[in-house]
Order: sequence, then C-alpha cells, then structure tokens
Amino acid sequence: MTVYVCGSCPDGPAVLDAVRRGLPDEDVRRIDCMSGCTRPQTVAFREMGKVAYLFGDITTDDIGDLRRFATLYSASSDGTFADARVLGGLRMKAIARIPGNASWS
Repeated sequence: MTVYVCGSCPDGPAVLDAVRRGLPDEDVRRIDCMSGCTRPQTVAFREMGKVAYLFGDITTDDIGDLRRFATLYSASSDGTFADARVLGGLRMKAIARIPGNASWS
C-alpha cells in the first residue's frame, strides 16, 4: 500500500512526518498538490487492484484513525467496506473513493 501526503498543503511537512511515524510499515510518500485545496491537508491511500481513497482536513490528531484505516484497507480484498462507520472520524473527511479496476461495458 502507498500512502500519499500532499506536500503543498500548509501543514504538509508536519502531517507527512506524523504519518510516517504513525504508519511505519507503509510506503508513505510526499506528493505535490492533489487538488484537495478546499479541504487541506489531503492524504490518499492506494493499492494495486483496490479502490483508492482521498481524505481531506487531516491533522496530526487523525493518525490513530489513519492507522486503523490502513489496517482495514490492507485486509480488504478490494478496498471497499460494507459499512462506512469502520472509517471512524475519517468517514466525514472522505473526499473521494476512486475505482481501482474499471470494467468497461
């Protein structure tokens, strides 16, 4: 799993450091603007073949929820959840859920 942290958001460096410390087993990368500017600080989760998630309004206080999400996301076969309540506080911070495998008709 790769976790992307926007480095263009005002709190980018602090959140990036906190995410790296909070998710030491994940590939955490700084990335330039993810166009979530109306809800900075943005963090995205992506894994091959799974739905990707983009969260906004992330602070260092969200590290526990990000850690819990990473565990659930990793355990999910396709990145989806039957009940959004498992996302905890991130539920209201979700900006987008992006399909991992598009099937074209």
